[in-house]
Amino acid sequence: MRRAFCLGVAVAAMAIAWGAASGCGSSNPNSGFPGAAGDGGSGSSSGGGSTSDAPGSFTGDGGPTFPDGGAPSQDGGTGTPISIVYAQSADTLYRMDPTSKQVAVVGAFSGGCSSVIDIAIDSNSNGYVTTSSNLWKVDLTTAACTMISTGSYPNSLSFVPKGTLDPNAEALVGYNGSEYIRIDTTTGKVTSIGTIGGGYSSSGDIVSVIGGGTFLTVKGGKESCNDCLLQIDPKTGALVQSYGSVAHADVFGLAFWAGTAYGFDNGGQVFSIGWQNGQLVTQNIPVPNPPPGLSFWGAGSTTSAPPTSADGGGIPIQ
Repeated sequence: MRRAFCLGVAVAAMAIAWGAASGCGSSNPNSGFPGAAGDGGSGSSSGGGSTSDAPGSFTGDGGPTFPDGGAPSQDGGTGTPISIVYAQSADTLYRMDPTSKQVAVVGAFSGGCSSVIDIAIDSNSNGYVTTSSNLWKVDLTTAACTMISTGSYPNSLSFVPKGTLDPNAEALVGYNGSEYIRIDTTTGKVTSIGTIGGGYSSSGDIVSVIGGGTFLTVKGGKESCNDCLLQIDPKTGALVQSYGSVAHADVFGLAFWAGTAYGFDNGGQVFSIGWQNGQLVTQNIPVPNPPPGLSFWGAGSTTSAPPTSADGGGIPIQ
């Protein structure tokens, strides 16, 4: 998630719907970026595994069509999770189909939430966002916010599965620097749980999946990361293992689907993070004709996302 001290650049992070963000591009918040697709956003190559380009595409209305036009967690009652992740800028919510790489703008945040710094989504596709001073519930179909509480909230946010910190429910967690915290979704109360260790600090964003791993983008550590991907223990917040560099800096948004992580960075770039030949492999997802100043401040995906690809592959966990 985007750091709280950054100025509000109008661009939504998460569902990678690269429609024009309010104040930063096209005046129509429900359209895709105008013009033909270019290479849009090749990632930086500062260390780590290999980097290549993967195609991104736009439908005529800016994104994919979902069964009810919104954000269902299951496909037609079959029990199969809908292939969708979210991203956001300071003022706009986006969605992306991680299978087709099609993207769409959900809409500008409304209801009073502005300068949104991260998003988290539970197993039932209930969305929550934070600003530096408030916790909000967000409607993933409209981007309308409802305030829950006032307080100081982190720049990284995710749910962790039931049984991790609470035997009966999922828990909303985040990082303030290196400190791992839990946030009560009813009262907004923040409780300290632990620290990362290893000299790392959240960059950053956290994402967790049922039956899979919990991942965090970080700076620091023995590798002097800028940024690296870690697996962390969701019960304590402590380091489990470092995968090394993701070849992008300031990765404020992180989502996950079917064994692959998706990064959204402060420079407006989107990329997948996979595993090949014993190392991370980063593939850029071009953003055609992005508006000036595009900056992703956060991203998120449901905890019920598939933990591995269809063939059982994915980022290895301990």
